[in-house]
Amino acid sequence: MAPVNQQPTVPAREKEGGKVVLLMLAGLVLLAAAAYGALYLAAGDKVPRGTTVAGVDIGGRTPADAEAALRAGLAERVDRPIRMSADGERSTIDPGEAGLSVDYAASVSDAGGGRSWSPGRLWDYWTGGDDLDPVLDVDEAAFSAALDQVAEDVGTPPVDGDVRFRDGKVVVTDPTSGEEIEPEAARLAITTAYTAEDAADVELELRTAQPEVDATDLQEALETFANPAMSGPVTLVFGDSPVRLDPVEYGAVLGMRPEDGELVPDLRAKKLIALVDRGISQDGAPVDATVALVDGKPKVIPAKPGVSYEPSDVSDAFLELVTREGGEREMEVKSTVADPDFTTKDARALKIREQVSTFTTYYPYAEYRNINIGRAAELIDGTVLKPGDEFSLNGIVGERTRENGFTEGFIISDGIFKEDLGGGVSQMATTTFNAMFFAGLKDIEHKPHSFYIDRYPVGREATVAWGAVDLRFENDTPYGVLVHAHVTPATSSSQGVVTVSMYSTKYWDISTTTSDRYNYRQPATRTLTTPDCYPNAGYAGFDVDVTRTFRRHGEDAVDHVEKFHTAYTPSDTVVCKKPKEN
Repeated sequence: MAPVNQQPTVPAREKEGGKVVLLMLAGLVLLAAAAYGALYLAAGDKVPRGTTVAGVDIGGRTPADAEAALRAGLAERVDRPIRMSADGERSTIDPGEAGLSVDYAASVSDAGGGRSWSPGRLWDYWTGGDDLDPVLDVDEAAFSAALDQVAEDVGTPPVDGDVRFRDGKVVVTDPTSGEEIEPEAARLAITTAYTAEDAADVELELRTAQPEVDATDLQEALETFANPAMSGPVTLVFGDSPVRLDPVEYGAVLGMRPEDGELVPDLRAKKLIALVDRGISQDGAPVDATVALVDGKPKVIPAKPGVSYEPSDVSDAFLELVTREGGEREMEVKSTVADPDFTTKDARALKIREQVSTFTTYYPYAEYRNINIGRAAELIDGTVLKPGDEFSLNGIVGERTRENGFTEGFIISDGIFKEDLGGGVSQMATTTFNAMFFAGLKDIEHKPHSFYIDRYPVGREATVAWGAVDLRFENDTPYGVLVHAHVTPATSSSQGVVTVSMYSTKYWDISTTTSDRYNYRQPATRTLTTPDCYPNAGYAGFDVDVTRTFRRHGEDAVDHVEKFHTAYTPSDTVVCKKPKEN
């Protein structure tokens, strides 16, 4: 009977055979490892054999050598212009300006350069690489700008529908489609051509480009805004002061602009406010009515109420009004209104309708006369005298200073000529006096020159001096008087011309007589040694009388007579000598 749990006995020969198998397997593994290591060492960090980038062979080279080879191989390509065409239109891109460059290190790395125990890496190296594209660096901003230029060169931009306003009418631009490049396709074509071996032109495809504002958008803009806007005037009411604006006036402040594919109203707010301010006061203060010469005829310039308002209120009201229909195009604007003291009605009541007198004098050339007489005319011109108003030349012209626009000229002082600011203004005083004389206005103050100047009418002339002698007269007629003063400057070959005219309603017919000269007085002779001495050939003084006769306009009977007596002193002979030396 056999013993229980007895193990079988393994023969010694079988044990020795198993060890041999294990040793053989271990040897094979060692041989394989050695072979794999040899393959790894042989491949190193080199690029897989047979690898090309953009046709440039870099296979079997270390990364540094491969990068150098790639740079050399692409050297002529990366700087050449990229030529493109589309439907016969051509464009060119400079790669550098377009922000294109090759990342040589990344291109070599992507090609498989670099050490690795990976079986795939070793397999790729020993079995051969691929033909790869280079890795590009792209400056997106520069490339987008270049792509925009290409689109402009070879494409045709679409035209948006548009609306403008001109001379009170709607001017329409119809929308049209265009042609444009497809950006992504163009990008791919350009980057591919950048390092391609051949330099063939890149043919770009064009697609239809639709306008953002199409016919439907245009029609809606016309119906909802443009046509109603030009359909008639609008009125903005400030208190009791309406400001009516016609389409031909306000068309320049309106426009339409594209926004999210639609045309929306566009308002030039500053121009609108300037337009509104023509009918009201611009600084918030009321402006009195007046009368001025327009095209040579007196015209009432209407008063303007003083109005304060918020510009945004005007803009909002205006934009609402222009879209309303006929009878509803008026709106009150929130404002503060102050009425002028002298209204348009008051100005019309002055009845300044016609020229009632005019007088002209002449003067020889001197630049100071041109300056001083011209400045005085500028200040006097446009003066309006209401019934009972007094004219004061000194009050209107002001002190003769450089700041007031005057310069030095000759005046008469103590019977002789001297130089002072404002010389020549007496020519304006004499001309104004005569215009007043023949208009029949009331003389209050006038002083003839101390000795007679022969370019003035004898006995009918006036001098002025700031702070001492003035020319003053009163409008004692029932009508207003507009004073117009004008100077044509003298030249070296022509006399200066001074004309003063009075405009009113004719109230008096004036005639005048002048007596003979009498009571002559002979001049003396003065010898002066002062630095400001000016020689003069003297002449006699005399007396003269001028009579002004008043008749009601259109009547023969004399209403009253006024006499002006003038006593001219002699104009002394002046001899100038050098002062005696001490």
